[in-house]
Amino acid sequence: MKKLLLASAMFSTIGGAWAITPDAGEHYRVWRPFNETVFYDGYNSEVFDKDKVGEDDIVRHTNYLYAKKLKPEDFAWFGEETDLNVSIGALCDNYDRIGNISLSLLPKGSEYAPSEDMRFELARFITPFMNMNAQPYEVPYHFDARLLSMIFRDKSLQEKYDFWLEFEIFGIPYAANVQITGCGDRNDVFKGTLEFVAHDEPASAVTDHLLVPIYHKIPEIHGDKNLNNHNPDACDKIGETSRTWKVTVPEDLADASITLQLSNHGANAGGEEYNRREHFVYFDGELIATFTPGGKSCEPYRFYNTQGNGIYGSYPKSDRAWARNSNWCPGDLVPIRVFNLGKLAKGEHTFNISVPDAVFADSQGDIRVSMYLQGVRTGLLPSGIDEVGAEAQAPSVSYNGSVVTLTGMQVSEISIHSYDGTMLWGRNTEENSVSLVGFESGIYLVTFTSPEGETFTYKAVRN
Repeated sequence: MKKLLLASAMFSTIGGAWAITPDAGEHYRVWRPFNETVFYDGYNSEVFDKDKVGEDDIVRHTNYLYAKKLKPEDFAWFGEETDLNVSIGALCDNYDRIGNISLSLLPKGSEYAPSEDMRFELARFITPFMNMNAQPYEVPYHFDARLLSMIFRDKSLQEKYDFWLEFEIFGIPYAANVQITGCGDRNDVFKGTLEFVAHDEPASAVTDHLLVPIYHKIPEIHGDKNLNNHNPDACDKIGETSRTWKVTVPEDLADASITLQLSNHGANAGGEEYNRREHFVYFDGELIATFTPGGKSCEPYRFYNTQGNGIYGSYPKSDRAWARNSNWCPGDLVPIRVFNLGKLAKGEHTFNISVPDAVFADSQGDIRVSMYLQGVRTGLLPSGIDEVGAEAQAPSVSYNGSVVTLTGMQVSEISIHSYDGTMLWGRNTEENSVSLVGFESGIYLVTFTSPEGETFTYKAVRN
């Protein structure tokens, strides 16, 4: 997994593929807002189980989006050391689907509907191909929720809004109706459990915290308006996979970060979910990070894929084979990427994501993006989230004005981009250095890729 430190911004990831079970004797508390809750055919206009709200306080908005209103005792439950776990059980959908946990903040006393301007995606995951008749019958996902705990403990937000915790997973049973024994006439697609695990006592309310929405992904059934190069609502300019969002910060912050959920989709021939592309992230016009989704082996998740499928095939693949074409793995979570900005001034800012090599064959597919800004007026945000700090162990670069040399990482590919992300040069090589002789004066991004798909990018100034 790639990590990059550029200027003052730190990029880290949150989450793991398997739920973490506390050690025996360790003190922990568990709160389970959703417990084996059944989801149904997303395309069916009849909302099944909608009358169960009196039993479990869950509002079934559609067959794929459920919500529960938090109570004062729920806010008081959260500790500083908190995890979020999701478990998806197999029913009558045997394909890989995208699911997420979100939070809608609605004016006090409002009836539930997904918020249009105060909605925050907290976690995202991909289901495996599952046959409900084959073990294992469920797949777990684990996320570090220490930053989320601050949101739930924010006193000013509690006074202004009702908190609606959302569980969303869009499934359809049509293939399973034919392919899976026992699913012939069924509409139930998955069952889901959401739990928070606190490893400490309840923490006090937060009074100096700020939460600013930026964007929440739009489900596929509502159109491809997330990020692509073929919809005018999804990019800054048709033909270029680049989109800029405005971020208005109402007051000065002592410490701030942007949390990003992102996954690439497009299952058609040559689709974007099968092609790994380098992503460039800019804040106020300055490059703060680059990353390439995927690049890891999906073999550890084969265990959960109990339904045969074309992604895994019949035989194991090498790590190198997976690293070349896996944006995400069926049965794995989508990593949460956190960009630490440090001190941030009041006013309007911009956040841009650019994927210059993206193609979107036949104008299909999109990059589903959700993000929000989080900050504190005094002090610092929680540190040490999952792999934050791993940058200290990252490879190092030397640059003499002409040649960029990497040490501390095996290399299989080198590429050179302009500062705006345009690909200028690249080749497969085991060499650990590259010359900029012949390039004009300017700023260049030199990216080294390992055989496992990890990348390290260096910003080189050519005089």
